[in-house]
Amino acid sequence: QVQLVESGGGLVQAGGSLRLSCAASGSIFSVNVMGWYRQAPGKQRELVAKVTSGGYTNYVYSVKGRFTISRDNAKNTVYLQMNSLKPEDTAVYYCNAGIRAIARPLNEVAYWGQGTQVTVSS
Repeated sequence: QVQLVESGGGLVQAGGSLRLSCAASGSIFSVNVMGWYRQAPGKQRELVAKVTSGGYTNYVYSVKGRFTISRDNAKNTVYLQMNSLKPEDTAVYYCNAGIRAIARPLNEVAYWGQGTQVTVSS
């Protein structure tokens, strides 16, 4: 059984920082792209940032220069360092990863974390 476990959300004032972590565990053969999405109340879930196994990154324009995504392939863990946070960053943040399980190494499945709340006060 493969699962993603997130940590690091919380309440912070505008201009502050938070670091999110997401660890993939279970019978994992390989992990492809890992990323972070967010969903604010009344809005659709959007991609925030993603990183390939080779380290290539991509960000939504609104977080460029403020957020940094990174990963530790040995630990199957992805991080999101969020600096200069704004009230509009308030949302539930979800980790996502494309994972091939040992039992089915030819099939990549998209897994999601349970979500972690990030609240930025003005």
